[in-house]
Amino acid sequence: MSSIHSAAIHLLRRVRVVDEEMGITPARASALSVLVFGGPRTLTELAQAEQVTTATMSRLVSAMEAERLIRREPHDEDARSMRLHATAKAQRILERGRALREQELEALFEPLSAADRATVDRAAAIIERCLAASSAS
Repeated sequence: MSSIHSAAIHLLRRVRVVDEEMGITPARASALSVLVFGGPRTLTELAQAEQVTTATMSRLVSAMEAERLIRREPHDEDARSMRLHATAKAQRILERGRALREQELEALFEPLSAADRATVDRAAAIIERCLAASSAS
C-alpha cells in the first residue's frame, strides 16, 4: 500500500500546480469544494470536514463571505444556526479548477496505452468504492 500512498501524493502535487489559476488560496479552494460539490453545511460541519477548529473556519468563512464566495442562510431546522452556501461565483471558480486539473490529468495520462488507461480507470473505481464503504460505516 505504500506505493499507492506515494503515487497519490505525487499525483495530487502534480495536478495542484494548476490550482493557482483559480485565484484563491488552497485553504479556500478546499473549503469551497466541500460546499460546491457536497452541498451546504454549518460552520461546525465545514470545520469538521476540513479537519480544522471552528475558530479557524470562522476566519476563513468571514474572508470568503467578504469575497462573495459564500453566503449564510438561516438553518431550516435550527433557528440558532446558519448554513453556509457556495455562491455562483464560487461554483464557477471551482468548476474551472476541476476542469484545469482534469486537463492536467489528461496530459499526464495521454502517453499511456488504452489498456493502461483502462487499468487506471478501474483502479480509480475501486478506490472510490473503498472510500464510499469506509464513510458509510
